Amino acid sequence: MDDFTLFSIGSGTMTATATLSKDRIEPRYSAWERLKSNRDWLGFWFMMPAAAILLLFLAYPLTKGVWMSLTDVKIGRPGVFVGLENYEELIFFDKTFLYSTGFTIIYTAIASAAKFVLGLYLALLLNNNLPFKSLIRSIVLIPFIVPTVLSAIAFWWIFDSQFSIISWALRKWGVIDHNINFLGDPILAQATVIFCNIWRGIPFIAITLLAGLQTVSPSLYEAATLDGATKWQIFRHITYPLLTPIIAVVMTFSVLFTFTDFQLIWAMTRGGPVNATHLMATYSYQKGILGGQLGEGAAIATAMVPFLLAAIMVSWFGLQQRKWQQGSKE
Repeated sequence: MDDFTLFSIGSGTMTATATLSKDRIEPRYSAWERLKSNRDWLGFWFMMPAAAILLLFLAYPLTKGVWMSLTDVKIGRPGVFVGLENYEELIFFDKTFLYSTGFTIIYTAIASAAKFVLGLYLALLLNNNLPFKSLIRSIVLIPFIVPTVLSAIAFWWIFDSQFSIISWALRKWGVIDHNINFLGDPILAQATVIFCNIWRGIPFIAITLLAGLQTVSPSLYEAATLDGATKWQIFRHITYPLLTPIIAVVMTFSVLFTFTDFQLIWAMTRGGPVNATHLMATYSYQKGILGGQLGEGAAIATAMVPFLLAAIMVSWFGLQQRKWQQGSKE
C-alpha cells in the first residue's frame, strides 16, 4: 500500500498526524494552523487595523474629494459630473487661485529653507556642552508644542496695526512716527505670516537634527581634529554627510506641513488683505465651505496633491539611491 497514516511519532505520544506517500512525509495542518505559522500572513493581520484606519480616514476622503472635484456639487444641491470643468475654471478664470498657488510655493520655499538653516544652526549649538543643556532644549520646544491658534493670536496682537508692541517700541525710540500696518499691507502681511511659520517650525527641525547629531561617533571628530581639519571641514565632510538621510526625511515633513498650512494663516489674516496671504488650503476652505462651491473647493484641494507627491518622491528616490548617505555631490 502506497499510503498509510502514522498516529504515533515520538516517545509514545501523538505529536503530529502525517501521511506517507511514495517515500514522502507531509504534515497535515488545518488552514488556520498554517495561517498562524506563516509569518507573512501574521504580519498581514497585524497590519490590518492600521490599514483600515488609513483607508477610512485617508483613502476614502481623498477619493471622495477627487470625485467631488469632477462635479458641480454645491452645499444643499447634489452635483452632476462635469469632468475637468472646475479645473479649467480655476486655471483660466480665477486669478485668486493662481495667486494663492504662487504664494503657497513661495511661502513653502522661503519658510522651509529658513527653518532648515536656522534649525541646523540651533541643533549644532545645542549639541555642545552647555550649562543647563536639558532645560534649554526643553525651552526650545515651546514654539512647536504651543497650539497653533494660540501662537497665531499672539502674533496677531504683536503685529496689530493699533496695539503692536513693535510699532510702540519703534515710536518710543523715534525710529518711526506712525504705527506700521503689518497685516494691512499685502507685502508686509506675506512677510509676517512667513516669519510666524518659521518661528513655529524651527524647533521641529532643530530637535530632530539634534537627535541625529547624537548618533555621530565622537571618534570621527577626534580623528579629524588630530588630522588638522577645521570646523568647516569637519562639518562638510563628517557631520553633513552623516546627517543627510535625516535631513531628507525631516525636510520632507517640513515641506508637507508648510505647504498644507491652514491654522496659522486663517487665524491671523483669513487670507487677506485682498487675498494676498491665501494659501491653497485656506482658499479651498473659503471657496468650498464658506462659498458653498464644494466642487471647486475640492478641485483646489486636489490640485495640491501633485505638489505633495513631488516633494515625497524627491526624498524617496534620493534615499533609495543612497547617494546622500555616502556624501555624494550628485
